[in-house]
Amino acid sequence: MSTRTTSRSMGFLSAPPAAPRVPDQQVSALYRKYRFSAFMGIFIGYAGFYLIRNNVSLVSAIFKEHGLMTATGIGIVANAVLFAYGLSKFFMAMLSDRANARYFMPLGLALSAVMNLLIAFVPVLSASVGVFAVMMFLNGWFQGMGWPPSGRVLVHWFSTNERGWKTSIWNCAHNVGGAGVGIAAAFALDEWAAGPADWTPAFWFPAVIALVVALVAFLLIRDRPEAVGLPTIEEYRNDPAKVTSEKESMPWREMLVKHVLTNRVIVLLAVTNVFVYTLRYGVLNWIPVYLTQEIHGTNVKDGLLGFAIYEFAGIVGTLLCGWVSDKVFKGWRSGAGLLFIGGVGIALAAYWLLPPSAPIGVFYLLIAIIGGLIYGPVMMIGLQAIDLSPRNVAGTAAGFTGLFGYLLGASLASTGVGLLIDHFGWSVTYVCLLCVVVLAMILMWIVGRDERRLMEQHASTQAEGHGE
Repeated sequence: MSTRTTSRSMGFLSAPPAAPRVPDQQVSALYRKYRFSAFMGIFIGYAGFYLIRNNVSLVSAIFKEHGLMTATGIGIVANAVLFAYGLSKFFMAMLSDRANARYFMPLGLALSAVMNLLIAFVPVLSASVGVFAVMMFLNGWFQGMGWPPSGRVLVHWFSTNERGWKTSIWNCAHNVGGAGVGIAAAFALDEWAAGPADWTPAFWFPAVIALVVALVAFLLIRDRPEAVGLPTIEEYRNDPAKVTSEKESMPWREMLVKHVLTNRVIVLLAVTNVFVYTLRYGVLNWIPVYLTQEIHGTNVKDGLLGFAIYEFAGIVGTLLCGWVSDKVFKGWRSGAGLLFIGGVGIALAAYWLLPPSAPIGVFYLLIAIIGGLIYGPVMMIGLQAIDLSPRNVAGTAAGFTGLFGYLLGASLASTGVGLLIDHFGWSVTYVCLLCVVVLAMILMWIVGRDERRLMEQHASTQAEGHGE
């Protein structure tokens, strides 16, 4: 079955055909208009997904205080979302690469919003942990329809030498959405909760906002330049892709196997992502515990503040890493990844070796440095996946790396690190995390060699184009 045939079988979700080319004098103006529109569509749309991703954590205190759910039950429900999201990010990406991003992303957001509305308004769906977990699993599955179409838009509307900076800006959408859900849920609970045990406004109000966001995203997003009569981004910016797209006649399954499942670079990126996610959550999840248990004079609020500092610093680090990869390393993403992961290792060692009697401000500074540095590689690996694969499987490649990060990396960071702390203490735990840093750097260096070779071919293609 060819890619073109498979695309038709998706019905209204199918990627639109190329439109007749617009006159040359209109190309620049239309490119500026649609690039901005498409980017804002995926930024606002992706922020919308975070309004309704895992609102269980926001109301966990209500569940526990009023005996609605045990801590174990809350964990089961919350993990159902992450597990489903990790799977869906890969499997939905395989559909997204052949679908119209303008329809695919808003549809996923709307379906996720519907799941949250059902949870809030149909009491039987939240009456038992098992049913609640199933509903949140479905919610997590629809959540997987957010990242892949965003990657598709980024790879089609922004060329290699600008994509790092643009992707880093887009990646901040999850921080915007994450902050927004806290504000929206707090407002809804204060205004519309029927009593202290009523948690439902924290689900239905953000879901209503998400439905509006889905409509806005639909109005703004455009699938790719060719669909609106424009040249490809590589032609428009005279910036050839690192990897050439396959012909439409190649069967989709063959493309999947060749460019994702057996592609050495993509597989190495996926394994690297396991270690990067282990570092991300292995530090983040345990900041409150480490500060309150090990550092003199701290309390629970100090630990929660450290958690917030880590996340906030991630915005700065993500933007910086994207800029560095474009401007300093000239598109060599692995160079920026190595620099930032190495920095994580140094800051992590200092965080561990800092005396417990040191001022809390010093710990906060190191937490900010670790958070700022680790979120760069988190973003960068997804960017490398779409950079180092043909455009027609770019989303699937990025989803494949995400699958490894969420299913394996997040598990190591929670269960694995927890076991290390319980049985061997903090010193052994930090030694193991530093070993993870070394492994991540080795794998990133191996990927970097292949990426450098592709960049040399990329430069040679550009030179030949200028020569003509």
